[in-house]
Amino acid sequence: MAPRLPSLNGLRAFEAAARHLSFTNAAAELNVTQTAISHQIRRLEEELGLRLFVRQNRALALTPKAAEYLPGIRAAFQDLRFATDRLLRKDDDKVLTVSLMTSLATKWLLPRLSGFQEQHPDIDVRITTSSELVDFRKDNVDAAIRYGRGQWSGLHADWLMADQLFPVCSPKLLQGERGLKRPEDLARFTLLHSSGYTDDWRLWLTAAGLPAAIAGNPGLTFDLSFMTIQAAVDGIGVAIGHTAFVQDDLASGRLVAPFDVVLPEDAGYYFVSPQETTKLPKIVAFREWLQAAVKQSPDRAETITTA
Repeated sequence: MAPRLPSLNGLRAFEAAARHLSFTNAAAELNVTQTAISHQIRRLEEELGLRLFVRQNRALALTPKAAEYLPGIRAAFQDLRFATDRLLRKDDDKVLTVSLMTSLATKWLLPRLSGFQEQHPDIDVRITTSSELVDFRKDNVDAAIRYGRGQWSGLHADWLMADQLFPVCSPKLLQGERGLKRPEDLARFTLLHSSGYTDDWRLWLTAAGLPAAIAGNPGLTFDLSFMTIQAAVDGIGVAIGHTAFVQDDLASGRLVAPFDVVLPEDAGYYFVSPQETTKLPKIVAFREWLQAAVKQSPDRAETITTA
């Protein structure tokens, strides 16, 4: 038989008092008297059979047992606040906030997003970009596109597409006697780097049987991948392309992939959302549209142009 849960009021008083380390501040937050907080804490201690707070030099401190207990209680109240906020948000079914990396948004999602708007004009899509893992509860985000292996605690993950690494450049770099003909020629060209993918060139050069030291030759580094790709389109140098970032430029002929050596990744892009909200109609609609958009995207094998 499952143990009886302690008093919810007592747990609220404990969480607030532990966060502030003050009965007075906890009472002000919960709009009750300090005496009421003291009574609720005392009752909770009796229910649990252990002390939660001690006085130290006129300051309030948690006992070791209370310090172990607090993270779980705090997480439970955060989940309650999150669920209540979602329940009461009037525009929840009409506003969809999606987080993803800036370069993926710029080079892949944004050129296709009008298709979703045409299919679902009643949903207001808001795109937020970040290189960090979003906290759905704190950041007011409904869903995200993440790169990895699909294993994130508490999230439902749907596979979107794989990622491959390979050099790309403007077609004009292939022209002339001094043009880019063989992988060995890369030593004569400016290599373009993205600060978020510092190992890309080293990994590809190693896979191609070339000295990894070539990656250390003077080149250009950009803090965002889409800037690196644009520099390649402009003919400034040779970049390492990620499939999702360059497939449209390859299809249009703005870029070419001069070599056949491709470095496969063991991870890819996933559409993720919290388990408790993954079946909301707006999230289902965006997920299904994304999966269809991926299937309609040009395949690298169909768009690659070699020397």
